[in-house]
Amino acid sequence: MTIRLVTVDGHTLHRFGLSQLMDQQQEIEIIGEASSAAAAVALIGELMPDVVTVDVSLPDRNGLALARELRDRFPELGIVVLTSFGEDDVLFRAMETGVSAFVPKTASAAEIVCAIRHAGVAARSFTATGLADALVRLRDARDSSPLSAREAEVLRLLHRGLTIPLLARTLHVSNSTAKTYVARLYDKLGVNSRSQALMVAMERGLLRPPAPTGTGGW
Repeated sequence: MTIRLVTVDGHTLHRFGLSQLMDQQQEIEIIGEASSAAAAVALIGELMPDVVTVDVSLPDRNGLALARELRDRFPELGIVVLTSFGEDDVLFRAMETGVSAFVPKTASAAEIVCAIRHAGVAARSFTATGLADALVRLRDARDSSPLSAREAEVLRLLHRGLTIPLLARTLHVSNSTAKTYVARLYDKLGVNSRSQALMVAMERGLLRPPAPTGTGGW
């Protein structure tokens, strides 16, 4: 079985490197390349590949938002997210979008190829380099904090003044999901509004108060 692959990356050098790597794999064939999210959607709809690799950072759109759209449009498409960012929150956001695999660009060639093969046969099953370690760190964080990692992130975004639509866009989820996150946070803190949530969070040491602004100077 040949895996028909489309690559989506804003960097020509990255696309070239992936193409060179795939040329060495007999069962994987690159049938198309896109340098932007807009071009990717049209190309994938036309070529109907088995797997697509998506860079998190695209010139016109966040790669995770693109991955979410692709999963909604093409339920059986294998989606491999490639990223230069190794943060756990990016990994868990990728998992929430329903992608098949999450691989740092610093991973070995064998790991990248393995992720593409996995996506080709198990598009709905998630795998990620370092997933076990990330889950351990998440568990430790939950044990040491009354808030989950996602609740703490929502709290920080509310503290920055983000509205529900902006919060949803930042987290790459729907507005209804963002509202659910906020409702869960309010329930955890025992409050009914943003101002109450921020006040209680300050009192419990879950947020740092803003640094004082000096009145003197030049």
